[in-house]
Amino acid sequence: MLNKYLFLPLIIILICTPVYATTDCGENGLWLQVLGSGGPELDDGRASSGYVIWNKGKARFLIDIGSGSMFRFEQSGASLNDLDAILLSHMHVDHSNDLPALLKASFFSNRDRDLYLYGPSGNKFMPSATRFVQNLFGDDGAYQYLSSYLNGNDTYRLLPYDVDVTNRSEQVVLVNSRYRLTAVPVHHGPIPALGWRVEIAGKIIVFSGDMNNDNGTLALLAKQADLLVAHNAVPEGVRGVARNLHMTPSIIGEIAEKAHVKSLVISHRMNRTLGQEKTSSEIIRQQYRGPMKFADDLQCFRL
Repeated sequence: MLNKYLFLPLIIILICTPVYATTDCGENGLWLQVLGSGGPELDDGRASSGYVIWNKGKARFLIDIGSGSMFRFEQSGASLNDLDAILLSHMHVDHSNDLPALLKASFFSNRDRDLYLYGPSGNKFMPSATRFVQNLFGDDGAYQYLSSYLNGNDTYRLLPYDVDVTNRSEQVVLVNSRYRLTAVPVHHGPIPALGWRVEIAGKIIVFSGDMNNDNGTLALLAKQADLLVAHNAVPEGVRGVARNLHMTPSIIGEIAEKAHVKSLVISHRMNRTLGQEKTSSEIIRQQYRGPMKFADDLQCFRL
């Protein structure tokens, strides 16, 4: 008779070994990976908003960094050392909350080059990107023990920059031989917010962020995009505060068709839209007939 304790070490190993989600992202080519496909809820089984752009097997850009997105970043196999920039759409918790987690994790990496962060300028409701970073990590900030990443006393600096939300035209944020970053202000109620366009490896990826399209700026930003990531936080027919903050499926379809985007990914899926994919698809399809998918955490899309 076999000793019942013979397999105990194996059982312990199996229990203690992390299980990472498998993804379709490959080592070659350009990919968009969804880190968090949800909103600010804690009962939807999803991380909050976050996306990573992979190029040739390296994670180059983070777009938003909401609650749980850094855990998904770890699961994806991405490296902090490879990041070129963080692009924030706005400062709501579900889009920015994991920035302290990323900065603290830097202590355990060997990153030795500066990391750029771009986000909207502020108003009376929200701090600008630069003020947000100072409020977190400055000498009087909530996490002032990490101030060495701002003042040059560590292996690299986090360098924040503000993008003007009062100028509704497309603004060039950064251009070099590898990529081009532009942004436009989008209407997210009273909150300063940006839509982002990333041109990299001959492709265009556009992120709506949270918006209701009252500014009418996203379709131009998304013109001829290879992929548009659109946020679907509210169903058709919603009224009041939610409609002032977010676009409905019909607006998503209208923008995608007007911009002639080549593919559409629906994200920021909250409880009020989860389970309504069939209805939402039918409404979007009234105007946009191109490829379309609803996003889940860690899902990858090749361009």
